[in-house]
Amino acid sequence: MPDMLMVLMRSVGFFALAFLLIRLLGKRLSTRLTIFDQVNVIVIAVIVAIASINLNINAGSGVLALLVWIVLPVAIHYLSLKYKTFRDLFQGKETILINNGKVLEDKLLEARFTPEDLLSKLRRKNAFKVADVEFAMLEPNGEISVLLKKDKQPLTASTAAMKVSQESVPQTVMLDGEIMDEPLTAMGLNRNWLHTELEKVGVAPENVFIAQVDSLGQLYLDLFNDAILVPQPKTKDLLYATLKKCQADCEIYALGTRQQQAKGMYVKCAKKLDQTIKDLEPLLKR
Repeated sequence: MPDMLMVLMRSVGFFALAFLLIRLLGKRLSTRLTIFDQVNVIVIAVIVAIASINLNINAGSGVLALLVWIVLPVAIHYLSLKYKTFRDLFQGKETILINNGKVLEDKLLEARFTPEDLLSKLRRKNAFKVADVEFAMLEPNGEISVLLKKDKQPLTASTAAMKVSQESVPQTVMLDGEIMDEPLTAMGLNRNWLHTELEKVGVAPENVFIAQVDSLGQLYLDLFNDAILVPQPKTKDLLYATLKKCQADCEIYALGTRQQQAKGMYVKCAKKLDQTIKDLEPLLKR
C-alpha cells in the first residue's frame, strides 16, 4: 500500500479514535485548563501526530499510548471529585495574592509572579489601582479572582435598595426564517400569535434571522435585511400607561360625582390601582 494512502488512513483512524476518547474527558477541556490538563492535551496531540505520520511505529502501540493518556486523566479527575488530596495534587491550590488591600509579596514569589504580572492580571479585571482591591486570589488555572473594596464596587439593585423583577430565559422562536414550535409551546403561544405579531410590525417570516420572546411575551426581532428598522416592543410601556390612565380616570370621576357612594367607590378603585402600579413598577419600568 502506498505510504501516502497509509498516512491518510492512519490519520483518519487516529482522529476518530482521539475524538471518541476525548469525549470521555467531558466538557472540562472546553473550559479553562489547569497545567495538568494542558500537559495532557499536548501529549495526546503529539501521540496522534507521531502515530499518524511515522509508519515505523505500530498502530497498536499508538492506540495503547493514546488509551493510557485518556483513561488515566479520566481516573484522576474522578478521584479528584472524591478526594481533596488528589485535587490539590493534580489541579493545584488557590493562592491569595492580595488580602485586606495588602499585597502579599511572599505569595507572589511562591506563585512566580512579578509585580508587573500582578498589575497586568488586575487590569484584565478592570482593577487599575491596587488600592481599589480588597482581595485577589490566583486560581489553579492561572486566572485571578478580584474583589474590589466596597466603595469601588459597581452599583447594583441590591446596594441601591431597588426592587427588580425576576426574568426567565427568553425563548428563541425563529432561526433563519424557520419557526420553532417547541419554544412557542413552552411559552404558551402558537404560530397564529407569531404571525399576528409579525404583521403588526410589517415583517415577513422569511426575513427574520432570529426571533425571541421574553418572559413578558414581548417579541424581539433581528432581520436578514439590516436596512429595515424594527420598532422595539412597547408592551410594558403600554400596560404602565394604561394603568396610570385608569387611576387618573377614577380620581377624576371621584371629583366629578356628587353621589357619596360612587365617590367612595372611585376613590377606593384609585387607591387599589395606585398600589397595583407600585407593585408592578419594578417589572414594568426596569
